[in-house]
Amino acid sequence: MIYKSVVEFSARLVSYRSLARKMSSGRPIVYITRSDMPECGVNLLKKECDVKYWPKPSPVPREEFLKEISGAAGIYCSLTDKIDKDILDAAGPSLRVVATISVGYDHIDVQECKKRGIKLGYTPDVLTDATAELTLALLLSTSRRLPEAQHEAQTGGWVSWAPTWMTGPGLAGSTVGIAGFGRIGQAVARRVKAFNTARILYWNRSVRPEAKEIGAVKVNFDELLTESDFVICCAALVPETKEIFNKSAFEKMKKSAIFVNTSRGGTVDQDALIESLKNNTIRAAGLDVTTPEPLPLDSPLFKLKNCVVLPHIGSASIEARDIMSELTAKNILAAIQGTDMPAEIK
Repeated sequence: MIYKSVVEFSARLVSYRSLARKMSSGRPIVYITRSDMPECGVNLLKKECDVKYWPKPSPVPREEFLKEISGAAGIYCSLTDKIDKDILDAAGPSLRVVATISVGYDHIDVQECKKRGIKLGYTPDVLTDATAELTLALLLSTSRRLPEAQHEAQTGGWVSWAPTWMTGPGLAGSTVGIAGFGRIGQAVARRVKAFNTARILYWNRSVRPEAKEIGAVKVNFDELLTESDFVICCAALVPETKEIFNKSAFEKMKKSAIFVNTSRGGTVDQDALIESLKNNTIRAAGLDVTTPEPLPLDSPLFKLKNCVVLPHIGSASIEARDIMSELTAKNILAAIQGTDMPAEIK
């Protein structure tokens, strides 16, 4: 193997020596897929386990993952890591638990894990407030054209105050439609209610009793699209919601509608969204999630003034990420020790 630098060689040497010590320690090995996971959770694991990890603040390359995972009792991963049959095979029979530092788990082959008796952990609830806050920030940033306005202020476009310059729709008196009314969808609804919205509509596969207290009304998907001034996607990515926001859906929306997605990029037909924004089928879109991620720098979405794109930072409050890391570690420790996991994917 050829190393590109002394630093890389040293890091790999430390990794090998560390692995040798761990294999002889008798303690379970937990593999962490990147080096920049919040320390609070990692430190919890180090008390009971030998921790091995990809020594860079980036997703572990697939070939490295397959090579390094052998013998691990637990995997601490994120939504950027595909946990499939090949990874499970490479880990071998020692693997007892896979825990993701995310509420979504579509990157994990759940059925394959269940077939092998491997426990699965995730981090629901703890990122609800952070994601709801980001959703509102993205909605307001998009509707009130904040990035565009900042650009104009910095590049000389700001000549004087003007009555119709940089105007955008407000939330007061509007109808907000929320697709997906789980914890995050409900938290978003409570926040938009404080902006004196006229109506809150929601679409969900089941009736949510919490909606009555919030003042949200269940409607079918088409009604959500046609009636809403703001359409917010908070739906989980499952086969029924894959690309549910497609050409037909955008054509049913108001031409003045603002679309916001903080769930998963796969819920949107991205090519159809691009065309809808270019043709002014809808007014604007705010996206915290895309397909793929990261979004290529030459993506048409970056060239559209009526689109705000963020790098999937929905849960990126310091407090939320620390709690997520601790919960991921506790899931792993509980599964290894044979006790009830605090947040198990059933």
